[in-house]
Amino acid sequence: MMNSNLGGKALEFLGRSFIAGTRISRGDAVFFGTSASTGERLEPAFTGASMQDVHDAASAASAAFPVFSKTSARVRARFLKAIASRLEKLGPELVSRAMAETALPQARLEGELARTCGQLRLFATMVEDGSWQHARIDRALPERKPLPRPDLRSVLSPLGPVAVFGASNFPLAFSVAGGDTASALAAGNPVVVKAHPAHPGTSELAAFAITHAVAECELPPGVFSMLFDDGIAAAQQLVQHPAIEAVAFTGSHRAGRALMDLCAARPRPIPCFTEMSSLNPVFILPGALAGDPRGGARGLHGSFTLGAGQFCTKPGLVFLPETDGVDAFREELRTLSSANAPFTMLTPGIANAYHRGLEDRRKLDLDTVAASVSASPQSHAVLHEASLETFQKQSALHEELFGPTTLLISWRNRERMLQAAEALEGHLTATLLGDEADLAVYADLIAILERKVGRLLVNGFPTGVEVSHAMVHGGPYPATSDSRFTSVGSQAIYRFVRPVCYQNFPQAALPEALRDENALNIMRLVDGVLTREPL
Repeated sequence: MMNSNLGGKALEFLGRSFIAGTRISRGDAVFFGTSASTGERLEPAFTGASMQDVHDAASAASAAFPVFSKTSARVRARFLKAIASRLEKLGPELVSRAMAETALPQARLEGELARTCGQLRLFATMVEDGSWQHARIDRALPERKPLPRPDLRSVLSPLGPVAVFGASNFPLAFSVAGGDTASALAAGNPVVVKAHPAHPGTSELAAFAITHAVAECELPPGVFSMLFDDGIAAAQQLVQHPAIEAVAFTGSHRAGRALMDLCAARPRPIPCFTEMSSLNPVFILPGALAGDPRGGARGLHGSFTLGAGQFCTKPGLVFLPETDGVDAFREELRTLSSANAPFTMLTPGIANAYHRGLEDRRKLDLDTVAASVSASPQSHAVLHEASLETFQKQSALHEELFGPTTLLISWRNRERMLQAAEALEGHLTATLLGDEADLAVYADLIAILERKVGRLLVNGFPTGVEVSHAMVHGGPYPATSDSRFTSVGSQAIYRFVRPVCYQNFPQAALPEALRDENALNIMRLVDGVLTREPL
C-alpha cells in the first residue's frame, strides 16, 4: 500500500496492467522490478499482459477516439494540467520508487519530474492557443478564368490511437507520462503505453495519475491504457494491432529498427517515430584550444559522464585538431577520466552491453584511459583515442556505445577531417567549440553538419535538452526514423496529426477552426495571409 491519496482513493501497487480504467493482467508470465544498485527484487510481482489484454486496450482506444478527438481545446488542456497536478501529488513516491529501480540520484529525478509536468503544461498552453492546427482557408473564386476555384479549407487532425514505448534512461520524462504521451494526447489521440520493464513500479504510479485524470475530466476511459510485459510479445502485437495508427519509441537501434519494420510490414503501414542511436559528434576548433583548453576538457568530461553516459545526447565522438593547446586539453581529459569512481548503470542489460562494447574496442588496439575495470551493474568511465585514419577504417567506431565513454579522433589535415564529417551518419546533435573566427573559417564544416543532425550547438554541450517551442530533438537516420520531426518540444505534436481538406463544405459542417467567425481566435492562413480576423 502506498501512502498517497488521489481522488479520495488510497493507491496500491497491484502489478496489473491499466486497460481503459480497469486493472487486469491475464498473462502467464510474472516479473519483478529490481534495485539497480543491489540487484535485489522489488515487490510486487508484475503480471505481463496477455494477447487479450493488448487487444482490449487497443480496441478501447479505438472506441474512445471519435469522442476524444472532438474534445475542445479547453477540455484537452484541462486534462493535461490534471495529469501534471496528479504527478506532482505523487512526487515523493514517484521519485523514491524511481531511485530504487534506476539508481538515479534524487535531484536528477526531481528535476525530471518537474520537466515531465512542465512539458504537459507546455502542450496545454499550446492546445489552448489553437494556432498549432495550421488552419488554412482559400476562399472560393467563382469568377476566376478559365476555371473557378472552389472553397478549400484544411486543418491538422489527430491520427488515432498511438502506441508509446517507455524508455529505460528517463523513467518519467520519456516514459508513461512523458513527451510522447503528452504530445499524442494534446493532439487528440488516445494512448496505449507499453511500460518499460526496468521501472514497472514507477510506471504504475504514473499510470495511476493519468487514469485518475481521465476520470476527473470525464473522458472516455479508453483514452489511456498501459500494458506490463518484460518480453516482446505484447509489443509486437500492439504495433500490429489494426486499431493502432502510430508508434513512438525511444531506445536502441536494434529495437527501434524492429518496430519500424513491423509497422512497415502491416497490411496498412503506419508511421513509426523512433529515436535510436547517436554519437553526437563534437568538433573542437583551434580557437577553443588557444583559449581555455583545460576548461574545455572539463566540460567535455562532465558531459560524457553525466548520468553514467546514459543520455541519448551524450557526446561519444570528439574531433581534436593537433594544434597549440591540444596537449593541455588531452592531459586534463586523461586525468579526469582516470580518476572517475565507478558508475551504477540503469540495468544489468545496459551494463553488460557497455562492457561488451568496451571489449570489442580493446580488440581495435586503441589508446585507452580508464580508472579501473568494474563488473556489472557498475561500470567505469573510459576515454578512447584514435587517429583519423583508424576511425575511417573501423566501422565499429561509428556505432554508439551507451555508457560513460567517448572517443577522441586526432586530425592534422583539414580536408581529411571534412571528409570524415561528410561520411558521418545521422545524429541528434553536433557541437562546435571555438571562437567567431573559427566559425567563419569552418563554415564548410557547419554546412556539412546541417545535413547530418537536428541540433547544432556552439560552445556548449548537448546533454541538456530544453523543452521549448524551438527545440529539435531528432535527426537523420539512424538517429531517428524520420528527421522531419522532433520528440522534444512543442513541435512533437506534429508527429500525431495529418492534414485534412474540406472542399465546399457548409459552415455548420466545418471543424470550428475553419468556420468564418473564427470563434477560437486562432491564427489562420486566409488566402495566403496570416490573420486572426473573422471572414
